[in-house]
Amino acid sequence: MMKHSKGFSLIELLIVVALVGILSAVAFNMYSDNVIESKRSEGRAGLTATAASLEKCKSLYGVYDHVNCPVLAIIMTETNLYSIDTATTRTPTTYTLVATAIGSQVRDADCTTLSLTNTGIKTATGADPTVCW
Repeated sequence: MMKHSKGFSLIELLIVVALVGILSAVAFNMYSDNVIESKRSEGRAGLTATAASLEKCKSLYGVYDHVNCPVLAIIMTETNLYSIDTATTRTPTTYTLVATAIGSQVRDADCTTLSLTNTGIKTATGADPTVCW
C-alpha cells in the first residue's frame, strides 16, 4: 500500500515563491511609474502659479520683468521636485517658463522638462513628451 503524504512538495513551494516574486516585481515597477507620473502635477502646478504671478505683474506694471515684480529668477516647487527658471527667457513682453525635474523626479525620463509660455503654449522634452501635459 502506498503512503500518501499531506502538504506540499518542495517543487510546488518553489513554483509558488517564484510566481509571487515575478508578480511583485511587475507590480512594484507599475507602482513606481505611477508615482513618478503623479508627481508631474507638481511641475505643472508650479508653472501655472508662476505664470499667474507674472500675469499679475504685467497687469500692474505693464511688463513681465518689472523691478517690483516679486517673481524670483529660480523657483523651487513645494517639495523640491522641480526647479522653475523664470529669468532666462523673460522679456518685457514675453516669457517662457521652464520646469526642470530635480531630485527623485529625475527618474522621469518621459518628461525631463515642462514649459509654458505667456501665450499658453505648453511643451515638454523627454522620451515621450506627449504624456507630460
